[in-house]
Amino acid sequence: MASVEIRSVKKAYGKVQVVHGVSLAIADGEFVALVGPSGCGKSTLLRMIAGLENISAGEIRIGHRVVNDAAPKERDIAMVFQSYALYPHMTVADNMAFSLKLKRALKAEIATRVNRAAAILGLEQLLGRYPRELSGGQRQRVAMGRALVRDPQVFLFDEPLSNLDAKLRVAMRTEIKALYQRLKTTTIYVTHDQTEAMTMADKIVVMHDGVVEQVGAPLELYDKPANLFVAGFIGSPAMNILDGRLETSGFQSGALVLPLAAGAAIGDGRPALYGIRPEHFCLTDNGLPVEVMVVEPTGAETLVLAKAGGQELTLVFRERIQVRPGEIIRVQPDAALVHVFDKETGRRLN
Repeated sequence: MASVEIRSVKKAYGKVQVVHGVSLAIADGEFVALVGPSGCGKSTLLRMIAGLENISAGEIRIGHRVVNDAAPKERDIAMVFQSYALYPHMTVADNMAFSLKLKRALKAEIATRVNRAAAILGLEQLLGRYPRELSGGQRQRVAMGRALVRDPQVFLFDEPLSNLDAKLRVAMRTEIKALYQRLKTTTIYVTHDQTEAMTMADKIVVMHDGVVEQVGAPLELYDKPANLFVAGFIGSPAMNILDGRLETSGFQSGALVLPLAAGAAIGDGRPALYGIRPEHFCLTDNGLPVEVMVVEPTGAETLVLAKAGGQELTLVFRERIQVRPGEIIRVQPDAALVHVFDKETGRRLN
């Protein structure tokens, strides 16, 4: 195992800058998720760590060694790709053993490592099959097994679950987390799915337009997003954002007056944005009147799209409520869980 340190790394394709001076420290044995929308630079950053992309400026260290000019095979990393990248003419066992054969490892050692990885991933009965004879989840496990047999210092995952159906993604998410907890190998995991990042990682790095917006533990990012982008990206459904101004009586948004925690009114009349997560509303007899537009029951929760003062709100209730479109219900946001952002910069104020 090894730590990974990224120092002021930049990447440009000609005149187009895609990664803007990213610095990041990943501790030995840590599971870090890089998240962000498509085109934010997360996969490019991962490929630079792997040595599949050259860096334009900066420094990357794996362990205590600078690897800027090291070939991928010299970095002691193993990468699991989105597309599985299995050799169709090889059996599962041969796919998993291929990198060891290239290193001219002894046959006994190859067999030991392949059998150990197959036991960990539940592939013992599939070693003689070809990729075409496997399901999507089985192919992904083989790709993980191929990485596992190398016993690398660092595992790199590039959106490995995006080709799977929803149910299988949940199952594979659990398998990857269980594998990490067993091996404790330094892991860097790229995904656009914030739920994957929240449930799997020790630390999340949120990227946007080639820069790091915030780094922290999953619940830290959920509870205290540093800016408007992180607030909107972390959490599903997304946080409600209302435009208005801070008054001594509360937050004024058009005809609405919304509660703030004590001491949150930073300036009388100051323009700001009011953030409240859909799950942080409760039904009450004397709260804010909202008109129900759409009701989406999911079983465990009920999602309600509503309108208040001409603005749309998304509400999530854990209990099963009986409401229909067109009805008026009264809700109260939890003032202690309100987020206030500067209107001009998007930075968090409270």
